[in-house]
This record gives sequence, structure tokens and C-alpha cells, in this order.
Amino acid sequence: MKIRVGIFGYGNLGRGIECALRQNPDMELVAVFTRRDPSTLSIGTPNVAVCHASEVEQYKNRIDVMILCGGSATDLPEQTPELAKNFCVVDSFDTHARIPEHIARVDAAAREGGKVAMISVGWDPGMFSLNRLYAGAVLPDGKDYTFWGKGVSQGHSDAIRRIEGVLDAKQYTIPVDAALEAVRSGVCPELTARQKHTRECFVVAAEGADLSRIEKEIKEMPNYFADYDTTVHFISAEELKRNHSGIPHGGFVIRTGKTGRSLEHNHVIEYSLKLDSNPEFTASVIVAYARATLRMHREGMVGCKTVFDVPPAYLSPKTRETLIKELL
Repeated sequence: MKIRVGIFGYGNLGRGIECALRQNPDMELVAVFTRRDPSTLSIGTPNVAVCHASEVEQYKNRIDVMILCGGSATDLPEQTPELAKNFCVVDSFDTHARIPEHIARVDAAAREGGKVAMISVGWDPGMFSLNRLYAGAVLPDGKDYTFWGKGVSQGHSDAIRRIEGVLDAKQYTIPVDAALEAVRSGVCPELTARQKHTRECFVVAAEGADLSRIEKEIKEMPNYFADYDTTVHFISAEELKRNHSGIPHGGFVIRTGKTGRSLEHNHVIEYSLKLDSNPEFTASVIVAYARATLRMHREGMVGCKTVFDVPPAYLSPKTRETLIKELL
């Protein structure tokens, strides 16, 4: 029997989820939920219900896993705990500093409903988190470094779009080359957030908006821009569409460490991603974890989980025996 999936929110990530489900024959899309007028929404999968978000509880027993595709700034902190009362859910909450707070709220809701809620799934947090864990366990005498970009951050772009007077925006995270090369050399430099990355913002403002206020709000936004050298460019909607319509991203997780009786041997572990489409890759990760979420629920687990709690074999549609034969 196929895993029945719902998509809550149909922006870039929601469309990515829809595409990813087509590549996973053990899953099927049952319904898409939107805060917009459903009659205005055209999706790419035939014979799938498009419903208003207010109708979601009517699908309580018709969906195995609900995938939440809202933004981390304001959507997911409210939507994930609310939906976790009635559905097994997966979200991509990516405000690192607020993950413990998010877990606490979602865990209470999921336990109330007897469900499993998988939060902060994607590539960072997500795949990068796992690689930091693995590398730290292997090289305990060492140091982690994470670099993002160059690429468009969906979460940061969304946070800018929430500012009054902003019509649209794209934000690029850019590694500082000198910092990246210093880390790869194995010298273990001490680097601040500001020394590792810069942030570049392209903003379409409403006519008559206070550009100085918008720029100040961006540069002083905690958890997003306050700790970085940030450049803000105000451009037209046409220029944004022409020059910034793609959503590429990527990055590196690097751990340098030492082994030996006198710690005389240096080692560098590096994991990298180069992504043509940030939302489509994130969606592919989420869909794999949706499979794991349902498996954990069927085994009787409840509460909020993260990628650290998932046995790797639960991500694959293949059996344990097949995975051992083919990959181990």
C-alpha cells in the first residue's frame, strides 16, 4: 500500500515535493492545501484534491504524512505544532538558534495526538547536520566548519519578503574564499560568522517605501543578517526576474582533526553539495524522511524527531537485506 502524502503550502518547496513524489513509486500525493483560493491554484498532478488550508482536518484519516512547506520565520512555528496533533508531519524549519524551542512545542503537540513529527529536514539543517555528527564522532580531536553558498537562501529571502514595504527579494549567501582555503589547509583557524560569509540581498520595494528603513531592518535582523556583512541592492521586479530567477545553492561541511600518540597526523573530512535547485533538492530529502517518519510511527514511536533519530535504512524504499547486499 502506498504512503499517502499531503502537501501543506504550494510555493517553491511544495512544487519540489510534488516532483519528488513522482520519483518515489511507493508514495502518492493525496491533496494539496493552500491559504490561497484553491480555484486559482494549478498543480502538476492530475486527480489530486486542492483544498483550502482550513479544510485540512477533514483529511485526518486519509493522509499518512503531511509535509509542511511554509517558511521558518512565521509559518512553521505555528503550523507544525498545530498539524502535529492530527497528522504525522515533516517540516524544514531552518532557524538554527530556535530549533530547541521548536522541538519543545512540536513534541508536546505530537505526543498529544500520538503522532511522529520530523522537524528541520533538508540539507542544513539535515544532511549537513548528519555529516557534522559523523565527522565529530570519527575525529573527536578536531573542529567543524560549515560554509554555505554561493547560493540563494530560501529562508533568508522569505524573511526579507516579510518586511513591510518589500514586494519580493532574493538573498545570496557567499563564502569568503580566504576563510574556506584556510580551513582546507588544516590549520584550524578561529573564524567568526562575519569572517566566513557575506550576504547579498536584491530587493524589490513598493513604490514610496522607505528604503533606508527596509535596509536597516534587513541588516539588523537577528538570526539572519545581524552577524554578517550584508549588502542590500534595490532593483526592479523586471531585473529580479531577469537576473535572479534561479534558486541554486550548495556548500561545504569540513572537519579537521588530529590522530596519533602526539596528535601528529592531520585529517580533513569534507562533504559538499552543488545544487541547481535548492527547493527541489530539499524536497527530495524531505520525501525520504517522510518515509522514515511513517515507519517510525508504525513501530509505535511518538513525539518530535530529528534526522539524528532516524536509522539510515528507514530512508530507503529498499529492504534491509537489499541495502546490505548492494551498498555495505
